[in-house]
Amino acid sequence: METKRPTNPAAEEILGGYFPVLDHGFVSLVDYMGSDEDVERAARVSYGYGTRKVSQTRGLVRYLRRHHHTTPSEMVELKFHCAMPMFVARQWIRHRTASINEYSGRYSLMPLLFYKPDLENFALQSPLNHQGRTPESASPELYRRVIEHWERVRDEASTGYRWMVEEDVARELARIDLPLSTYTQWYWKIDLHNLFHFLTLRADPHAQWEIQEFARVMAGMLKRVAPLSYEAWIDYNVCAQPMSRGEMGVLRRLLEPDGEGVRTRDGGGSLGPEDFKELGLAPREAREFVAKLHPKEVPDYELDLSRMRRAEDMAAELEEAVPGSFE
Repeated sequence: METKRPTNPAAEEILGGYFPVLDHGFVSLVDYMGSDEDVERAARVSYGYGTRKVSQTRGLVRYLRRHHHTTPSEMVELKFHCAMPMFVARQWIRHRTASINEYSGRYSLMPLLFYKPDLENFALQSPLNHQGRTPESASPELYRRVIEHWERVRDEASTGYRWMVEEDVARELARIDLPLSTYTQWYWKIDLHNLFHFLTLRADPHAQWEIQEFARVMAGMLKRVAPLSYEAWIDYNVCAQPMSRGEMGVLRRLLEPDGEGVRTRDGGGSLGPEDFKELGLAPREAREFVAKLHPKEVPDYELDLSRMRRAEDMAAELEEAVPGSFE
């Protein structure tokens, strides 16, 4: 049946399809609501269809992303069906701005599937990063011994789980010794703004490799739902870098505004509108870049202590405003 909802053919092509992740996991785009056009319509509070060119939609979407205007992106939602190891789920659930319904081991029997990293992704603890592993794989001999250990532990946990289920032990108790490598699954619905936040953190090379794998697949799905928003996210988040006040100071020592362009302070060269265009900057983006090179006054947010009041005084003022207090 034909729908009146905005859809994207690229998203429809993968809707309900399952993409494997790790050894037993997956991600599926179950449903979505809205696309780039809905971001624009929310920003303009407009109800007209087909009145804007794609280039105009792209310009607005990029402006919103560049200037952190996030509420229009909250009008687009994506719903996923995912399966992942328990330890990945525990990292994932830290992103609380989503609706979630997880598989329940209280009601259903747990699938006895366990995650096993391959040798390429089996590494020692990083001496520089307390949260991560070294980029080099550990020795094949250590990997073999660890796999043997994991298989013994998992076989014992699986045997115990099956035995307790057969003895009619409550499922909510029979499951409690299953390891973090056990797979779980859930439905996860999130708006576009919060999905960008999730992907920015979890597709980052500093995130645990296993959750990066899920984030990469979800980013590919997002690209099909809202390609212009995806492009802006890549340009302004993934491939961009924030700059501190000190870093901007370094940049200003090298460059200075020159009309609609910039020039090096040592007289070595300059960049103008055509150069910016070649580098992928739209005219408005180029103007904003030049404006960033102008010195910015450091604000002073020092408190005026003479304005500070006691809690008792504030409470008395509020109490006087309560209806009936003057009777």
